[in-house]
Amino acid sequence: MAFGRRRKICLMCAGKVTLDYKDPETLRKFVNEKGKIMSRRATGTCAHHQREVSKAVKRSRAIALMPYTR
Repeated sequence: MAFGRRRKICLMCAGKVTLDYKDPETLRKFVNEKGKIMSRRATGTCAHHQREVSKAVKRSRAIALMPYTR
């Protein structure tokens, strides 16, 4: 066990972020500089919300609000 490390909390569970595929500014928090969806470990999202993040990013890419690559 690592000392001094706090576990990241899910931003959606805490109620600080709401997901919408039509809002690319919010979705950029979950995508790296190359356009890849970041892992749960990196973002701190729970499994349920990580699935929602990936769906929202893919939908946003499909309607050309977000790029597939940078």
